[in-house]
Amino acid sequence: MIYPVTVFGDPVLRKKAEPVTKDFQDLKGFIQNMFETMYNSDGVGLAAPQVGQAVRLFILDTTTTEEDGLTGIKKTFINPEIIEKSGDEWVLNEGCLSLPEIREDVLRPETVKIKYLDEDLNPYEETYSGFTSRVIQHEYDHLEGIMFVDYLTPLKRRILKSKLTAITKGKVLPKYRIKIPGK
Repeated sequence: MIYPVTVFGDPVLRKKAEPVTKDFQDLKGFIQNMFETMYNSDGVGLAAPQVGQAVRLFILDTTTTEEDGLTGIKKTFINPEIIEKSGDEWVLNEGCLSLPEIREDVLRPETVKIKYLDEDLNPYEETYSGFTSRVIQHEYDHLEGIMFVDYLTPLKRRILKSKLTAITKGKVLPKYRIKIPGK
């Protein structure tokens, strides 16, 4: 099942997500539907709040971006906790399925160390660098109620104000279904 993507202006995107519990109904089905939704939307990552669920879970598949010897991953991160961010900060032009038609340069550290559970609730602690690290940080931010536009300067946010307002009113035309705030 492909979920509509919750867009900017919906309170669920600004809420700190709650831990996934063992009694989460059909967890594997939910994860599978999230992957379907992400692929349908041409995304490389998707957090549960982006499909209206304020729980600490995100998925990513950076294997589609493998090039120049970089290796991507396809994983589910449940109840993740970033332990450490390190390395030089670098800029990349980011987009977000919850912010259709907006892309901006964002500065993030090169490496991230993260603790999480997989979809079978097995624990892991791993370190990632490069593009995969960036996607992890972006999706993790969603679980904290943070969006990439929060990293922009006040001037840049003011310039984007009309685009952000258009998103909240559903006046955007992404190639995927969206859930407009309040509807």
